Amino acid sequence: MRIIMLWICLFLGVTSIQAQGYEELISKSYDYLEKKDLPAAEESLKAAMRLEPANPNNFALLTNLGTIQRRQGKLEEAMISYSAALSGHPQNQGILESRASLYAEMGDTEMALNDYSTLLALAPTNEEALYNRGLIYLQQKNYLSAEQDFEKILEVNDKSVRGRVGYAILEKMRGNFDESERIYNYLISELPKDWSLYEGRADLYFMKGKNARAMSDINKVFAETTPTAALYVLRGKVKLALYEKPSAAIDFKKAQEMGYDPETIRELIKLCK
Repeated sequence: MRIIMLWICLFLGVTSIQAQGYEELISKSYDYLEKKDLPAAEESLKAAMRLEPANPNNFALLTNLGTIQRRQGKLEEAMISYSAALSGHPQNQGILESRASLYAEMGDTEMALNDYSTLLALAPTNEEALYNRGLIYLQQKNYLSAEQDFEKILEVNDKSVRGRVGYAILEKMRGNFDESERIYNYLISELPKDWSLYEGRADLYFMKGKNARAMSDINKVFAETTPTAALYVLRGKVKLALYEKPSAAIDFKKAQEMGYDPETIRELIKLCK
């Protein structure tokens, strides 16, 4: 509790909201969220905690505050909020999961692994945590640990899409392209409108040198949903392979505008000249 109160004193700052009741301020934060006014929702929660800094419910407000800050791109502030919430409730699974995913988003994979492992010690069959920890293991090329997490998912639920997607990515990274393609084809036959599956299969087709098939899957995703920066990069790579260099450069620049790693983009653009 002392840590939470210290956090409030150091980071909440002076609020512009007039003095109101604790519950009223919390209610107002929900109203602001419905209106998509994230700064006002953030300010309302801060004001509530300033009003009653020792209220035992503040850990929940800190969690909500962290999520609101994260949605605004205030990742460092969100991390402080989640950590303050966890200081008094270190075994809260929801907060652990939120902070773990934020660590992963910020590129701190070791801290993300710590939180996911703590969460899984409390809830060994948490599918979300197993899947996300497995993906981190894949990034680290720790294929055995990743396989164990995906296998655990399928032990609990043999129809789990996440478990099968995990295996598709794992086999792709191991170089077992045909097996990966078999899994992707099966999943797409079962879930023909899950566009993330087409993106995964497009990456696989690119790795197999099947560029026309890769572009077909990419075009489906562009037509049906909002493309990510990573998808622009993938489309640019496929265009490079098809000798469409000017168009590829446009895709790479678009990905950079969306926040993709600038150094990676610089290296890719060099290939377009």
